[in-house]
Amino acid sequence: MHYQKKLTSNGVLKSAWRRACCRAGISDLRFHDLRHEATSRFFEKGLNLMEVAAITGHKDLRMLQRYTHLRAEDLALKLGQRVEFSLPST
Repeated sequence: MHYQKKLTSNGVLKSAWRRACCRAGISDLRFHDLRHEATSRFFEKGLNLMEVAAITGHKDLRMLQRYTHLRAEDLALKLGQRVEFSLPST
């Protein structure tokens, strides 16, 4: 824990992240975006709130719910229903 605090407090991690993004030609990706993406993927895999919280370290489930991007197709599949979507004709 002490090493982690030292690593982030003096900007070492932030500098390394900026260099990596610069080398990759990425200008608008924050480190936190990766956490958001991974958390969203855990929910897509079917993990529940408590399981994801155990992995991500979220203590406030309200904050964790921000990552649950429920899609109608996924809910229908979980319920064993087939859903067809059609675009309205113009």
